[in-house]
Amino acid sequence: MGIKDIQTNTPGIRPDYTEEILSILRSGGSPKAIMRKLEDYHGSDIAGVLSQLSEAERIKLWRVCPAELLSDVFEYLESDEAGSYFGEMDLKKSAAVLSGLDTDTAVEILRCVDREKRALIVDLLSDDLRREIRMIASFDEDEIGSRMTTNFIVIRENMTIKQAMSELVRQAEENDNIATLFVTDEQDIYCGAVDLKDLITARKETPLDEIIASSFPYVYANEQISDCIERLKDYSENSIPVLDETNKLLGVITAQSLIETVDDEMSEDYARLAGLTAEEDLNETLPESMKKRMPWLLILLGLGIVVSTVVGAFERVVAQLTLIMAFQSLILDMAGNVGTQSLAVTIRVLTDENLTIAQKGRLVWKEMRVGFCNGLILGGISFLLVGLYILLLKGQPPLFSFAVSGCIGISLVLAMLISSAVGTLIPLFFEKIKVDPAVASGPLITTVNDLVAVIAYYGLSWLLLLNVMHFGA
Repeated sequence: MGIKDIQTNTPGIRPDYTEEILSILRSGGSPKAIMRKLEDYHGSDIAGVLSQLSEAERIKLWRVCPAELLSDVFEYLESDEAGSYFGEMDLKKSAAVLSGLDTDTAVEILRCVDREKRALIVDLLSDDLRREIRMIASFDEDEIGSRMTTNFIVIRENMTIKQAMSELVRQAEENDNIATLFVTDEQDIYCGAVDLKDLITARKETPLDEIIASSFPYVYANEQISDCIERLKDYSENSIPVLDETNKLLGVITAQSLIETVDDEMSEDYARLAGLTAEEDLNETLPESMKKRMPWLLILLGLGIVVSTVVGAFERVVAQLTLIMAFQSLILDMAGNVGTQSLAVTIRVLTDENLTIAQKGRLVWKEMRVGFCNGLILGGISFLLVGLYILLLKGQPPLFSFAVSGCIGISLVLAMLISSAVGTLIPLFFEKIKVDPAVASGPLITTVNDLVAVIAYYGLSWLLLLNVMHFGA
């Protein structure tokens, strides 16, 4: 580790070495001189400047730096970006760099490499690594097995403390995840885990069984990421074992992979809340972005037409009381906001897979009470302020002014009450039919609540203002 690594890892300090690294790469120094200077920098810092280099400059970097250093750099790149850079390397260097990466990272990058070159690179890998990569690649992207790595230490349950220490030293040459050692029997069946500190401090005559944590958490490789992510977040372990259906140890998911997995899940949920079918990035083509946005937009267009049709059904109300049109957006916006708030709360609560029907019922009841109480407060404020506005600025009689504002206030209460229920019940319904609740996106909830608000507002105006009080007649 060079001096730049130490500074980069100092808490609260994040120096920018971009110009320094660019200057080194663009200098006329010999390959060896450039390599020695770059070894002082953290892989993350070098990765950060790659996009600012020309293709010729990057090819120079690939040739100058050893595979070990490049592997460290590629650990900090997005898989699609790394895949494009692999296209600039020769096959042997690509295979060497890939061999230095964690297996899960290698699989993610290979998925982004051209199919023909991918096959050639895989053929150059060692038999063990090729087998591990194909094993991880065999899992779907939404299965936890696709995120595991084979970078871990494994010992046998029948070993002595001394033998376990020797095995640790031997395997540590190739595997650097040594904080936790995993224990298997002769058939590779998972038995538990041993903390490195416990192994180091144990006396040599202590039976290994005494320091094995048999209740250490684990997951199965074919489990859905969304199903086990909350369970994994409950533990602060550096790595968690991943088993196959016969309880044999296949790999581990590291804390770093877990953080990335949680981030990916949150990004997907955010995209769905925004009415997208999947995440987008800056480099996507126009057709790809349109394809992700269009499905929900078509659904929302249909719902929007329904809302407009409902407004048209109240044409007589609008024609006779044109003033109420000015306050339509007030009702619609508040209904949409309340529904989106309830949606956010519900999706967060639904991350608990053990939620009972009674608890879900209490959630709906609570959200409706919150919506009703907030509606009473905001409806009262609207009644007063809107009434004064119509009276003082529009010059309307007091009875008419406060009749209209009263209709608005009551509509707000009803719209916010129903919108809270809709914002809670729709994601619960999606969860019931085994669809990701995040699909109940903000735009969908907002449009549904627009329909609710329009019916409440114009329905009350027709009933109270036209038929009961006979305004506009």
